[in-house]
Amino acid sequence: MRARVCWFITLFALSHPQLWAQTLTKQFPQSGARPANVESQQGDGAIVSDLPVAQLEVEQPQGTDVTIRARTQTKQGSVYTLRGEVEIDYKSYVIRADTIRYDTASGEMTADGHLQVDGGPRDEHISATHGTLNVDRQIGRFYNVIGAIGSKPQIGSKLLVGSKLLGRAPIYGAENPFLFTGKVVEKNGPDRYVIHDGSMTSCALPKPDWLLDAKILEVNGTTARAKNVTFRLLNLPLVYLPYATHGTNVQERRSGFLIPTIGTSSTKGTILGESIYVELGRSADLTLGAEYYAKRGFAQAAEFRYKGNGLDGLRVRYTGLLDRGLGPTHIDQGGEDVTVAGRRDLTQYTRAVASAEYLSSYQYRQAFTENFYQAVSSEVKSVAFITHEKNGITGSARFDRFQSFQNVNEGQEVRILHLPSADAEVDDHAIGTSRLYWGLQSSLGGLARSEPGFSNGTPTTRFDLHPHMTLPLVFAGATVRPMLGLRETLYSSQQLAGCCIPVQMNQGLVRNSLEAGVEARTPTLERVFGTPGKSSTLWKHTISGYADYRYVAGIDNFAQVLRYDAVDIASDTNEMEYGLTQRLFRHSILTHDCKPDEVPDIVGAPECHDHQPAEWLSWRVAQKYFFDPTFGGAVLTGRRNVLETTLTFSAAAYLTGPRSVSPVISRLRVRPADHIDLEWDQEYDTKAGRVAAANVFADYRRGEYFAGFGHSRLDAPGEPTVTGDVNTVSKFNQLRFALGYGGIAKRGLSAAANAGLDLETNTVQYGAVQTNYNWNCCGISVEYARFSLGSARNENQYRFNFTLAGVGTAGNLRRAERLF
Repeated sequence: MRARVCWFITLFALSHPQLWAQTLTKQFPQSGARPANVESQQGDGAIVSDLPVAQLEVEQPQGTDVTIRARTQTKQGSVYTLRGEVEIDYKSYVIRADTIRYDTASGEMTADGHLQVDGGPRDEHISATHGTLNVDRQIGRFYNVIGAIGSKPQIGSKLLVGSKLLGRAPIYGAENPFLFTGKVVEKNGPDRYVIHDGSMTSCALPKPDWLLDAKILEVNGTTARAKNVTFRLLNLPLVYLPYATHGTNVQERRSGFLIPTIGTSSTKGTILGESIYVELGRSADLTLGAEYYAKRGFAQAAEFRYKGNGLDGLRVRYTGLLDRGLGPTHIDQGGEDVTVAGRRDLTQYTRAVASAEYLSSYQYRQAFTENFYQAVSSEVKSVAFITHEKNGITGSARFDRFQSFQNVNEGQEVRILHLPSADAEVDDHAIGTSRLYWGLQSSLGGLARSEPGFSNGTPTTRFDLHPHMTLPLVFAGATVRPMLGLRETLYSSQQLAGCCIPVQMNQGLVRNSLEAGVEARTPTLERVFGTPGKSSTLWKHTISGYADYRYVAGIDNFAQVLRYDAVDIASDTNEMEYGLTQRLFRHSILTHDCKPDEVPDIVGAPECHDHQPAEWLSWRVAQKYFFDPTFGGAVLTGRRNVLETTLTFSAAAYLTGPRSVSPVISRLRVRPADHIDLEWDQEYDTKAGRVAAANVFADYRRGEYFAGFGHSRLDAPGEPTVTGDVNTVSKFNQLRFALGYGGIAKRGLSAAANAGLDLETNTVQYGAVQTNYNWNCCGISVEYARFSLGSARNENQYRFNFTLAGVGTAGNLRRAERLF
């Protein structure tokens, strides 16, 4: 019985069809040898293989490896006739068909049935019913073709040829590949094609959303051209084009005119625009454009981009408007805005960075910026520096400019300049083998400031030196870190004490101070709730506290220091900061079979936890106590005082006179689920008995749905006005929300809306509703937006986009302004 089973299995294996590979050379010797019991000689000299054969021909010195696979094959001279799931691998090409007649001497192939050609220098893919090909000369002729250039489909994917389904639609490596169809396609070189009675598109075949069809299409390199073209959208002929081109490389940049823009606005009127794109080599490009606002005038825009090695790069953007004026009085809101961002890594440790902006008019930003948050931002910051950092020692040279607009009137602004200055910083380094550490901060540079009523007659030179020593100590899980430091600052000029608006005196000033302090942190106390094996979720609760005592003395000339940055608002202080932080961690011990993108806790284990250990809640509460309520006499009663010690603790100013305690700050973060984030920040002023500042944020994202909510409130002392008066209070009460479904690339319908409300004035400052619908490779977006910024801007906008994948976008809804 066992012997009969063995014979049955052996015979079954021999009769089962198999695909065996055969490697030979392009030019191989004629050999009459044949394996015994496998081949038979026919009268015409052909060698017929009754069973699949894997025959290895020795490669000749000038030969090229060719691998052929087929269920059956015959050979006569240099010609192979291959049948049944044929595959030929030659150089960078893979040719598949039901039947292929291959002449190894000439390289000629004649294929029939489910022909596919993949590979070549341009990642070509051709699927046809039949055709001929010479792989040596890279020429051929194919019939009933669907093909792609510059994007290789996944192995095994097939196309619909004519009315015959060859397999599932291919998945291409590029997002928008160049695809074409044709009754006859001639290949006239490595990257040259002539397509007869065909079409070209970037959409998935066989039913593309859009295509360009013509009698003759020519592909030469990275460009496809055609005359007498019909543009079809959703299979409807829409536009006749006497001439059209299409790029075959979606990654390639080519100079040319962009799709015109069109839109409408209640304050701008009808909007018409056009831009031109100029390629400046492999690493740079330039875009120039202009828009005509029927009610306002001409807007200009330009953008230069450069991308170097690694993180090196440069981007320069310009926008401007020649404004005819708003309203009956023709208020000119025109202006210019220039931004520069660049980086250059000079060595492994040295880099040069620039981030600069020039804004000629705050009115221009408010009236014409499409982003609300930028429209209401009254500050312009620029910085350029070169820095070298190695082994914890940093040296840098920098220039920066700060500009704050007080209102829309020209000249009502504050400007602070840091002229070319040098900075040096040494991170804490151990002193020999001791437990003492030392560090250093220092700077030398020129400073200038101007504001209504004051301007530096001459720039101020400032030298600041701040060495310090620390002694970290650890015992029983607690840490104690005493610190001792000195600080000396030299100024070439000072201000006349006692004035609300600064008056510069060209007289030097020296400021010396002694700093001492002790920072202590308690051990972290923790407890785990839940029992492994009995509870599905384990919780860990931790509590840690800290106290930081700081003493600064010697600054008795605070009122004489001109203000430029945080260095100049250092003051005497004798204070204690204390706080408590609680955290709650969650760990689900329920498991499931690991998904492909999940990593198990134990290498090789098949199960993953439902939730990885994560912080579920974090809550910090802190306050400062001031043993010296006057800060060495630096505090002036009846006006807002901003000192270094208050600025580093709270974002809201609270000093209007001597006081012994700061507001209590609370920072609460909660993540109850992977798709929900909550945050609540609050500062409660115990002296005033009110909430000085509060922010609430909530974010929800799950699947295609998303929502966000934010509420911000500020009740703080007002800033001094340009006349030296003090506003009684600065009050803000803002509400923001956003919700939507879908995304910019989602198939089908997507919709979103957002809005911002000022609860103090009961007005909607901005709002937008946007909807988007995408087909296979084209889509349309429509948006209504409203801006209400007082007299500066009261506008209704109607924007839209129509996008064709691989071609471009028509409309005036920019990607950066989308709600998705």
